[in-house]
Amino acid sequence: MPEAAFKRVVIKLSGEALSGPAGCGIDPDQVNFIARKIQPIYELGVQIAIVIGAGNLWRGNIGVARGMDPVTADHMGMIATVMNGMALQDALEQHGIPTRVQTAIQMNQVTEPYIRLRAIRHLEKGRVVVFAGGTGNPFFTTDSAAALRAREIKADVIIKATKVDGVYHEDPNINKDALKFETLTYSEAIERRVRVMDMTAITMCMDNDMPLIVLDFWDDHALYGAVLGETVGTYIGT
Repeated sequence: MPEAAFKRVVIKLSGEALSGPAGCGIDPDQVNFIARKIQPIYELGVQIAIVIGAGNLWRGNIGVARGMDPVTADHMGMIATVMNGMALQDALEQHGIPTRVQTAIQMNQVTEPYIRLRAIRHLEKGRVVVFAGGTGNPFFTTDSAAALRAREIKADVIIKATKVDGVYHEDPNINKDALKFETLTYSEAIERRVRVMDMTAITMCMDNDMPLIVLDFWDDHALYGAVLGETVGTYIGT
């Protein structure tokens, strides 16, 4: 069996990754597909944490645009991530992967509260940990939650799962001649205002020297190859 280049990784998944053709809700087939993508890297012995978004169920900016209090809208989004996390936990465990969901907002009847040392212990025991509830605070995205949790659990890398195979100088869906970057420094990513993660998250990664790999999660080999240390997607670091 090949050897992984990273011991502990954080995978940032958008909520939309769990939705079906309609682009909303939770599609069990999509969730099962995600679990099957994660299984091979789990079998390499990699310790895996996942931060999940909620865009398939709720987008706070829609509520705010209609007069909702932004704090309320953000808390609704945090709660929605818990539903996504539980769906992902179920799919992973159906594939024989022990999984725990930890939430920044306590929901003790259905999930564990986020406790850093407990999360690390789960990882060391070979359990996947799904972090839900964002940071537990309004006005912070799940990208920022991924950067925060990665630093807290001493992950080796954050893998940002997207629908494109890296970072381009322009939108490749609009400009077919857009140039892809194999590597970017944190400063270059901030200067170019890359949209793969928000600026707060990238700045946090820069301040803590936490590398990012942006890749196409739906590619047959990208995630597995990245964990093996192959040149996949776009690497953002020092």
